[in-house]
Amino acid sequence: MTDPLHIVCPKCIAVNRIPSQRLADNPKCGKCGGPLFNAHPVELNSGSFQKHLQRNDIPLLVDFWAPWCGPCKMMAPAFEQATAQLEPRVRLAKINTEVEQALGASHGIRSIPTLALFHHGREIARQAGAMGTADIVRWALSHL
Repeated sequence: MTDPLHIVCPKCIAVNRIPSQRLADNPKCGKCGGPLFNAHPVELNSGSFQKHLQRNDIPLLVDFWAPWCGPCKMMAPAFEQATAQLEPRVRLAKINTEVEQALGASHGIRSIPTLALFHHGREIARQAGAMGTADIVRWALSHL
């Protein structure tokens, strides 16, 4: 038997314990009943980002973006499609650096879009610039 993984609910931010072999079985949150994975990136703010960063046992792939950024808008559908391919092995999330300026600054985001891959609370890889779906998936998996 494998150890359970801690998975943060994208809806209510509760931490759930899920057996690793059950991740692909459409697990639901024990608190709100919502799906823990829904093939859509999670919109994070400073509080929810910290919870996902510190408490998820799966890697967290974050798209740092802004609504005025043309390349960010072009990459958004590819990031959405990558979510469907990478979940439940990886949690994909988006952080609007226009709204969360301090969060972008604290992580040294100098250009957008920037993808940052975190695992167990620390950054393990970073890539600036827009990418297509296949490139996002390939890049993320190559760093796990």
